[in-house]
Amino acid sequence: MVFEEYTNNEECPDLTVVIPVFNEIGNIENLTSEIEKTLLGSLNFEIVFVNDSSDDGTLEMLKVLKSQKPYLRVFSHKKRFGQSAAIVTGVRAAKGSLVATLDGDGQNNPEDLINLYNLYVKSSGNENKIMICGYRLKRQDNFIKVLSSKVANSIRSKLLGDNTIDTGCGIKLFKAQDFLDLPIFDHMHRFLPALLLRDGGRIISTEVVHRSRGHGKSKYGLFDRLWVGIIDIFGVMWLKHRKIKVEVEEI
Repeated sequence: MVFEEYTNNEECPDLTVVIPVFNEIGNIENLTSEIEKTLLGSLNFEIVFVNDSSDDGTLEMLKVLKSQKPYLRVFSHKKRFGQSAAIVTGVRAAKGSLVATLDGDGQNNPEDLINLYNLYVKSSGNENKIMICGYRLKRQDNFIKVLSSKVANSIRSKLLGDNTIDTGCGIKLFKAQDFLDLPIFDHMHRFLPALLLRDGGRIISTEVVHRSRGHGKSKYGLFDRLWVGIIDIFGVMWLKHRKIKVEVEEI
């Protein structure tokens, strides 16, 4: 994957909300309004949408929203690179040092962002690397999605030891730099807790609301969620054992 670098020197918000989207024209307007309702007056924030080459009018809708919302920024991939690439683009574009990710389908509830932010502030202390991960106690998905997710989570947890209940949950909060220090590869978003632990970080899981999809349909099936994820696990296992840990003393 090739990623474009984005830099800025403007005032840093308390929180950047990064949302990767592919063909979510029916969900993005309501999702934007919900985030605004949740954060306005509580935090200085920005919303960064990353359009992964949608072909349903999503980009056109985002342009309209951008003209109406001063806190909204939009980036677009010229061709489809996938969810991990879209998240990387969004985090690189972030003006805030803290980033929260949300799925673009509206199944994550933006009201949980305040809880994640407060939990991060309360827990960070002197620790440099913390990731707050949501877990969906009551999944609002069909049987196939829930089953494949449970099987993949179980296998991943046993092989990687990432101490994460629900790594597939899209709502997470972390330092932008901690994320950018991680190895960048396709499907990396499925393994963020394991990758942060590899860097000496700590994972905190907290229950979040999960909702039914408002519009459209899932872009991933059983094969994508289960078998591809299992294949990627072996690559992450290799990365875990290739981490170089050097202790240096300046003389």
